[in-house]
Amino acid sequence: MQGLIGKKIGMTSVFDEAGKNIPCTVLQAGPCVVTQIKTKEKDGYFAVQLGFDEKKEKHTTKAELGHFKKVGTSPKRKLVEFDGFDEGQFKEGEVLTAGLFDNQNWVDVRGWSKGKGFQGVVRRHGFGGVGGQTHGQHNRGRAPGSLGASSFPSRVLPGMRMAGRMGGAKVFAESKKVIRIMPENNILIVKGSVPGPKGGYVIITK
Repeated sequence: MQGLIGKKIGMTSVFDEAGKNIPCTVLQAGPCVVTQIKTKEKDGYFAVQLGFDEKKEKHTTKAELGHFKKVGTSPKRKLVEFDGFDEGQFKEGEVLTAGLFDNQNWVDVRGWSKGKGFQGVVRRHGFGGVGGQTHGQHNRGRAPGSLGASSFPSRVLPGMRMAGRMGGAKVFAESKKVIRIMPENNILIVKGSVPGPKGGYVIITK
């Protein structure tokens, strides 16, 4: 897959030719620096490693500093490998911009959803709960109910929907329509929502 590392700027809306209001997400796509090219001879596989977002040297380890100085670039916060580029297509130290998505009508976006912390079954799985507070229900309206039979198998079966940590997972938003590309500003506007908070990292692929 060919793509870039980006950042979610926020949401907006645009009007199409028919005057319909379309909700959109504004993404920053790059600029990304080719920080390393993995080869089959040396690494056993081919991939292009891209770096995105500036990082202070005082927050960078000596090993990372050497890695970035080898290709003549400043430290980067986010590193991602892409395996869809052709061998010899780019060189180490080269900068890739949103122009990579020129003539692209659709893109895939991977992001990390907002973390919700520890949540109960009503919010996490959409349980309806037991309605009302009558017939001695007291405060059990949002409880999950039975977790299984007590006699056999005498345990909670795997996959049981229970309370727990919610969000903070990688989400794949497939086939987002590209509304507008602004290569000079590395801006990509896509139709609909994209997972993650404002300022969160996303991986945009063709």
